[in-house]
Amino acid sequence: MSRRRRRQQRQAMINFAMVIAIIAGVIYIAYTVRPAPFDEDTLCLVSETLPPHTAIIIDKTDEYSETQADLIAAVIRRTRERLEVGERITLFELDAKGQFDPRGELSMCNPGRGDQVNPLFRNPKQMEDRYEELFAKPMEVVLADLVVPKEAPNSPIMEALARLAQTEAFSDRAPRRRVVLISDMLQNSDVFSAYGGGGSMPENMPDWRDTADAITRKFGTSMNGVELEIRLIPRDRYVDLQRGALKEYWNNVLGDLGVKVDWRDL
Repeated sequence: MSRRRRRQQRQAMINFAMVIAIIAGVIYIAYTVRPAPFDEDTLCLVSETLPPHTAIIIDKTDEYSETQADLIAAVIRRTRERLEVGERITLFELDAKGQFDPRGELSMCNPGRGDQVNPLFRNPKQMEDRYEELFAKPMEVVLADLVVPKEAPNSPIMEALARLAQTEAFSDRAPRRRVVLISDMLQNSDVFSAYGGGGSMPENMPDWRDTADAITRKFGTSMNGVELEIRLIPRDRYVDLQRGALKEYWNNVLGDLGVKVDWRDL
């Protein structure tokens, strides 16, 4: 066989190998970047791994003004806009029994906006339309009712937080568990009550260590690692208490339970 013939054969083999590599690369890219299956109700990826989760709890056990309602809605919308693609957000309405009212509950994953996707693989306009239709609009519908003021005789804030941390979607299997709690933090339940002191800490308030121990005995350590952002609703008569001794009490209890707390104004 001539030298020229051998060179032609080697080049043909090289060309063939390059074609195979290109085809394999295209198949690999098509497989890895194709949209993963997701749940049609929650828009969350179908996976055994839980997504990061932000829960928003609106304490509806006391009245608030129309201005406060507008501020609450703004907090929720800003929280929604900060979500990562695939991150779950759940809206809860706290009732007088320390339970979450199912009428005021929405739990979905952020499917991603048009400017959050790679235009090489997904259509930004289609993604933006999907975000608005399946994610933003349903949330606005629920939000319209969530911010309607209500009133209840009890305010079991502590129990609600502990129960949330025991739910499957918000268990310690979920990375980056975060709660935005919109409340006056005036707890009123069998665990402890901030009322009865005439605007000061009641004399019968249990030691914070006893409160933390009681919560641990009843609910375990499921709150450990949760990041809690408290959006404080001020009450005229209790402002000094809310920002002073009661805040310190909450910090001690929650800190003992492993919760990282960040207080902010509404």
